[in-house]
Parts: sequence; C-alpha cells; structure tokens
Amino acid sequence: MKSEIDYSLYLITHETVSSLEQLERLIQDVIEGGVNVIQLREKEATTRSFLEKAKKIKSLLENTNIKFLVNDRIDIALASNADGVHIGQNDMPHEDTRKLIGPNAIIGYTVNTLAQALEAEKLDIDYLGVAQIFPSFTKPLRNPTWQLEGLTKLRSLSKKKLIAVGGINQFNAPDVIKAGADGVAVVAAICHQQNPKLAALDLSSAIQKAKKLKQSMPHGIRL
Repeated sequence: MKSEIDYSLYLITHETVSSLEQLERLIQDVIEGGVNVIQLREKEATTRSFLEKAKKIKSLLENTNIKFLVNDRIDIALASNADGVHIGQNDMPHEDTRKLIGPNAIIGYTVNTLAQALEAEKLDIDYLGVAQIFPSFTKPLRNPTWQLEGLTKLRSLSKKKLIAVGGINQFNAPDVIKAGADGVAVVAAICHQQNPKLAALDLSSAIQKAKKLKQSMPHGIRL
C-alpha cells in the first residue's frame, strides 16, 4: 500500500555526484545508512546520461525496501521502472503525470506556499514536498521559507504526507519531525559529507528518535 510507504529519510541526489561510479558509491553507502527514499535529480545531464544513472540506481535498489523516484522526467521514470516521480509547480500537470505513469506509481508534488499546499489537498498525489523549511545552500532561496511555524500550521490543515525540504540536517531534523513532517528530504546533509553512510545513519537515528518521542506524548500535547 502506498499509504504505508516510509518517507522518513529522503535523499535527493546532487549534480556534484557527477559520474556513474560516484553515484554508485553514494547509493551503496546510503542503502547501509538507512535512507528510505532516493530521488534522482539531474538538471544538466543529457537524457542518455540521466537514464543510465536512473537504471543504475534502480538495479542497486533491487531487494531493498527503498523507493526510487525521478525528478521531473516522467519519460526517465518509465524507462527505468522507477517507483514514481517528483514534480514541481512548473512541471507537467499532475493529472497528465498520473495518466502517463499509472495509478500505482508515487507522485510527489512541491508546494512553496500555504495556498499551493491547500490546493494540492484535492490532487491525486502521494506526498507534498514542503519547500523550503530553512534557507538552503544547495538551492537558491526564491520563495519565503516555511520555517517550523508554517510547517506546523500546514500539518493541522493537511491530510497528505508532508516531506520537509531545505536546510535540514541531523541537528534540526528532530524539530522538523516534531513540527509535523512525516519525513525530511536532504541533499547537502548526505551528498556533501565526507562519509555519506555515517551522515545518513546519524540523520536516520535522529529522525527515528524524534518520531518515537512524538508518539509517546499524550495526544494534543505539542513538543
């Protein structure tokens, strides 16, 4: 069931991991590091290179429970047999995406404002990428940040899975979970670290501890 997918630690790859060999090492590290979802994001790659990387990731994730998504490109997702796609406000409309990729595929959708998020409640998508929570080094800030307060407000209004994006690391991830996120998506906190496996393990541990603490609190009490 798609509703049971664990989005706790969601890795978005970065173009600095440029070669197929580098990408393979990263994926092998984060498989052992406890990542739950991997999104391949390639803004500059050729279609052939993008597809080659997507197929490599898909093959590496065989016999794991890790979900594999492709950013923007429905054609790459279909050709690589990915589990789904992540689309943004300016990408292919969700209804056309769903027609192409099928009813069982995962569709994630970026929301930059509360108005966008509330509009997305009516859409046939599986989770909201709530961006940006904090300023991010890896993606220039083009929209107001949500901050924790905005995330908390959205949690009170949304029934969708919420994946928080932007400036998240092992130190602030627990606060993001407490504020209402079902998972956190990171780039630099793993891709730009000397030891991606250890970075993923630390992040995963911090997230799971925060989730357990949140579940142990009496209903209605906010940390």
